[in-house]
Amino acid sequence: MFSGLKDKVGEVLLPGDEFSLETEDTISLTERVKPEKVVCGPGLRRSGDRLLVCKSGVLRHKQPNMFWMDSQQRRYVPAKGETIIGIVTVKSGDVFKVDFGGSEQASLSYLAFEGATKRNRPNVQVGDLVFSQFVVANRDMEPELVCVDSSGRANGMGVFGGGGLLFTVSLGLARRLLSPHSEVLSDLQTLFPCELVVGMNGRLWVRSSSVQQTLVIANLLQSCDTMTAPQRQELFRRAAQGAL
Repeated sequence: MFSGLKDKVGEVLLPGDEFSLETEDTISLTERVKPEKVVCGPGLRRSGDRLLVCKSGVLRHKQPNMFWMDSQQRRYVPAKGETIIGIVTVKSGDVFKVDFGGSEQASLSYLAFEGATKRNRPNVQVGDLVFSQFVVANRDMEPELVCVDSSGRANGMGVFGGGGLLFTVSLGLARRLLSPHSEVLSDLQTLFPCELVVGMNGRLWVRSSSVQQTLVIANLLQSCDTMTAPQRQELFRRAAQGAL
């Protein structure tokens, strides 16, 4: 059923490419036929019995039946449940306005912090960096952020950023850094131990033992955006030898 789609895994696809999801004409009389389902990730859209590609990139697959397009996108579209790095731009009343790099700013209530009450307000100023999560993100409503999880705990979210450097990379590199076994992150940690915060919106914050080392880490991560694995390993080897 999805053999044609699986054959294209790892290849570059363009918007307009489509795949048929029709079942086979032959019917097994001995085995029970179970309908196969496909999970469409970013860049794919299902229309009836067809699967349409709506974003250019490389087709990826995860067992058993999840497919998505891996592209070098820089414009971030908010999605519910994703964690991002935002910048507080406006402080008005009970709500903060946060810039996350999208088409509009998101709102963040002062009660959306761990332990926050009407008397015990969080110390948030304009220009602060916040690591937060989307609870409302759709095209018809204003995006809304919180700095607590479902149990009311901060779980690493909140105001941060003292003494570090904030920079941007592509969304594809941000997803690679957030993967459970990221080769880029493991190579970097062995070379330069550092504190690193990664947002799904392509913003990265890094802090190391010195300003010079922090700048080197930022340049290395931005250079890895379009490199292959051998090229990245060669770059990290030269950085370890002090050739950069």
